[in-house]
Amino acid sequence: MDNLSPLKSIMVFVLLVIVAAGFLLVSDITRGDKAGGEVFQSKASRHNLIGVVLNPEGQAPVNLYLAKCPVARAFDFPVGPPNAKGYYNAQPFGKNNHVGEDWNGRKGGNSDLGDPIYSIADGIVVFADDIGGGWGNVVRICHNVGTRAKPVYIESVYGHLKDMAAKKGKIVKKGQKIGTMGNLDELYYAHLHLEIRSNIGRSIGGGYSKDKTGFLNPTVFIKTHRKMK
Repeated sequence: MDNLSPLKSIMVFVLLVIVAAGFLLVSDITRGDKAGGEVFQSKASRHNLIGVVLNPEGQAPVNLYLAKCPVARAFDFPVGPPNAKGYYNAQPFGKNNHVGEDWNGRKGGNSDLGDPIYSIADGIVVFADDIGGGWGNVVRICHNVGTRAKPVYIESVYGHLKDMAAKKGKIVKKGQKIGTMGNLDELYYAHLHLEIRSNIGRSIGGGYSKDKTGFLNPTVFIKTHRKMK
């Protein structure tokens, strides 16, 4: 066989570099950083839309859930309700392009492991499953912040749960326990990753994004919607 031409040799070298870089990237994002930020690689491709979740149980149209979604009259924090007593926001919305908030117990470390997590408002559970990666157990709840006649839906997302007490398709009340705080088998120190989304058709995502379209600042939203008309 003839030797490769100089051009072909360069092309082969570039291809090998790309493959090696891809391997290193995958290794890095799946390793996690216990002392630093979260890593949100998961089976996200199987979780496209709320209520249209491509999981082993098949698909379920979103309107089957939203038709039963109650009107949310008030919002509280998901830990230490109503005002997050005993907890602090370790990574606020927007910091490091974070699209949610990380709630930790004030004693630090894994002192809050297993602490109860509560629904921030009345709503309906549209997803509750372990999606692996850096998410682990995730509960997603839709809330109607409009009226019965003119509904306006938002979604709250609760990540890294140790246990889940919520079940898909079930109505939940504000302050109802939906799970417990986890650390994803010590991938992180125990904390709750909370998101509030105005676009309920999003994929589960990665927890971080420069584009905040469709994401709401959880603390600001909760504080401005403590009681609704």
